[in-house]
Amino acid sequence: MKGIQKTNAARLLDRAGIAYTLIPYPVDEEHLDAGHIAETLGEDINRVFKTIVLRGERTGLFVCVVPGNAEIDLKKAARAASDKKADLIAMRELLPLTGYIRGGCSPVGMKKPLPTYFHSTAPDFEEIYVSAGQRGLQFRISPTALIDYVGATVTDLIKDSETEEAEQ
Repeated sequence: MKGIQKTNAARLLDRAGIAYTLIPYPVDEEHLDAGHIAETLGEDINRVFKTIVLRGERTGLFVCVVPGNAEIDLKKAARAASDKKADLIAMRELLPLTGYIRGGCSPVGMKKPLPTYFHSTAPDFEEIYVSAGQRGLQFRISPTALIDYVGATVTDLIKDSETEEAEQ
């Protein structure tokens, strides 16, 4: 891994003895979405997960990690966090609350450990991609090792086609 600067998230995984590979990619400020990252890496979008920070009405901040092409279902996310309602945090709150910026938010190494939920498809893969804590760098990692390390719960978090049709 010559030339790749390790992130705080990578150092935490090293300390915990968790295997991963750092995968650099060129950053396109216009396209920070997971779809663009998957395309750039030549990977299946279902294996490239995005980290989303939400605020529950009563329970406070929590993290959801979902496939890059999926839309988070706020009702399912709230239910996972034992809350009635949840919303995405404002973009301006991301850095002060997590230590990360948009396009570089990792489920590992936030300022404070937050309850974390992974979408139920994550364990279906031998390896998934998640942000390594900065734009232009992904972890390729075992989802079960990552889920265990962050103490996450695995549950359904995304809108399905029936949910989307019912909302229209």
